[in-house]
Amino acid sequence: MASRQFIRSLATATANIKPPVQLFGLDGTYATALFTAAAKDSNVEKTFNSVSKLNETIAKDVKLNNILSNPSLSLDSRNEIIKTVSSTLKLEPIVTNLLNVLSENNRLELFPSIAKQFSVLNSAFNGVVEANVISAKPLDSKTIQRLSKAIQSSKFVGANKSLKITNEVKPEILGGLIVEVGDNTVDLSVNAKVTKFNKILTESI
Repeated sequence: MASRQFIRSLATATANIKPPVQLFGLDGTYATALFTAAAKDSNVEKTFNSVSKLNETIAKDVKLNNILSNPSLSLDSRNEIIKTVSSTLKLEPIVTNLLNVLSENNRLELFPSIAKQFSVLNSAFNGVVEANVISAKPLDSKTIQRLSKAIQSSKFVGANKSLKITNEVKPEILGGLIVEVGDNTVDLSVNAKVTKFNKILTESI
């Protein structure tokens, strides 16, 4: 209930503000609500820096990560942790507000994915399109340059946009590549091909 009220209240206050890209899922909804509220106050950059600072802290601090992702933690305990973290990191009030809403709904574990979605919105707001290339092994610089050139000239980027490309390593895809550009995904992994082949075999038996 609180999450819906949070999103509805932000939507009312920012009715004339349109996010630069459309996101999906609960994390995308929270990220969009946070972005539109930040844009209303011309505070997108500060909010992004605050979100990034907290997300980096969570990624580095295993204990904090475990605490925030613990569903059995009491509301009072969660709120006390948020108060301490917000004060220590000097988070923007709007980010603290988001954390309080997530706490009330026992969804603090969503924050890293919300941060990732907010990064997409921030990049698009600044004319940057984010592309994530997933591979089984780290790609060399020449391969990344070739991919960057190909993606930059594709319909996914568009004119007057710059490209930010990252390489994420996931050995479980076995080989090949998975290219994610915004909400678009092109799965060229070996794992996807094996799955498709197994499906064909199963349907044929």
